[in-house]
Amino acid sequence: MLLLKPLHWNDYELIDSGGYKKLEKFGEFFLARPEPQAVWRPSLSEQEWDSKVNATFKRASNGKEKLDGEKGEWLLKKGMAQQWYINYPLNDTKISFRLGLTAFKHVGIFPEQASNWDYIYKRIKEMPVEKPKVLNLFAYTGGASLAAKAAGADVVHVDSVKQVINWSRENMEASQLNDIRWVVEDAMKFVQREARRGNKYHGIILDPPAYGRGPKGEKWVIQEQIHEMISACKELLSPTHHFFILNLYSIGFSALVQETLVQSVFGTVSHPEMGELYLEDSFNKKLPLGTFYRFYK
Repeated sequence: MLLLKPLHWNDYELIDSGGYKKLEKFGEFFLARPEPQAVWRPSLSEQEWDSKVNATFKRASNGKEKLDGEKGEWLLKKGMAQQWYINYPLNDTKISFRLGLTAFKHVGIFPEQASNWDYIYKRIKEMPVEKPKVLNLFAYTGGASLAAKAAGADVVHVDSVKQVINWSRENMEASQLNDIRWVVEDAMKFVQREARRGNKYHGIILDPPAYGRGPKGEKWVIQEQIHEMISACKELLSPTHHFFILNLYSIGFSALVQETLVQSVFGTVSHPEMGELYLEDSFNKKLPLGTFYRFYK
């Protein structure tokens, strides 16, 4: 069981966590956001948080505080930008992200995923294939897509939300990359069609939400469809050289659940790894932010 956290990232830092919130530094700006898993007490005082923070996310009021609520608004101090850029180093190169303040507390990046970006970059660089084909499903703003493209892969990026695809394209351009294939479609429909066509990929990244809707109203419920999705991914994975990454963060599935799921479909796999992704604040408190299972051949 591995515990993975991002390393050597100058443009991001988790400053403090606790009291169901986290204080993060993205580039030059400090943001305070809700964090349901931070059940401990913060290390810094409320006054110290307030002296640092540039923007604070407040959930929409409904008469009582809901720790699992998402929608709300940002309270901005003078000088806080609505959009800005940060970089992430990948060996001798870097990828760039345009960040922005959304009504659902997100800013366009999940920093804990950087450990997977390193893995993707390394797997592609070491793969004895001239231009590996990589499929990123439920791809959001494309951190994994950028890492794969920067390593030299031919990347297909699938998400059901056109605005998110546009955001991903901005990140590609900011990273001075090109030719990622953008697909606005229901992920399940896409992989099933690709399987029928006999297409194969050398890498698949699967990062599904608990619930979602496709562009035509297609329903995604992870408990009901995750086994079918993994089975479809198996049909798409190259039998020779490949890697597969499954991330789960929104429903509380353990890494053992992922191991059992994947092995029930794939059987015995080579070089398996599983564990938790986390961020560690400057006071050495560890904040868990999802589980993963991955393997390569």
